[in-house]
Amino acid sequence: MAADAKFTDFAWTPENAEQAKVILSRYPAHKSASAIMPLLWLAQYQMAAQTGSAWLPVPVIEFVAGQIGMPYIRAYEVATFYTMYNLAPVGRYHVQVCGTTPCMLRGSDDILKACYDKGLAKGANTPDGLFTLTEVECMGVCANAPMVQINDDNYEDLTYDSMTAILEALARGETPKPGSMIGRTASCPEGGPTTLKEFAGA
Repeated sequence: MAADAKFTDFAWTPENAEQAKVILSRYPAHKSASAIMPLLWLAQYQMAAQTGSAWLPVPVIEFVAGQIGMPYIRAYEVATFYTMYNLAPVGRYHVQVCGTTPCMLRGSDDILKACYDKGLAKGANTPDGLFTLTEVECMGVCANAPMVQINDDNYEDLTYDSMTAILEALARGETPKPGSMIGRTASCPEGGPTTLKEFAGA
């Protein structure tokens, strides 16, 4: 709780206050509790911008709950149920490795090994505060397995070597191009279309 205490004066930035109004406008006044998820997400983004770590201290959850007249415990239930919300500080790069069956069958163990070999450990932040490693369940990119999500970007069709290169680039302050590491668009077949080729370029 001590780490949370300094955030008791949390308030929206002017830009986020406007965004919060936009979010709330999507719901009838008597259904404002439905805005809890996007408002928590907005608050987590603001924390990332202000502290370098995307997380939700207790006072921030209380602030969001208060804005919509929701008891704190109900907002806390939401924040603890969904893994998209972080209740403790995370590194600048939150590396979420999918370990569900399609990714596992296509080599997610190699992706985790690449992370371990670069000093990452599951459920922990690296000493320099740069990385946090989490193993997650399905991220919905099964056709391009194995994949990871790093902050807001997906990296797909990974190998040990390409994952290592991504981590090294991030450590240098670079932003690797997200998406497939073998050049396919979305979940197109490897090597491009194999049928109805005359429509593929239309």
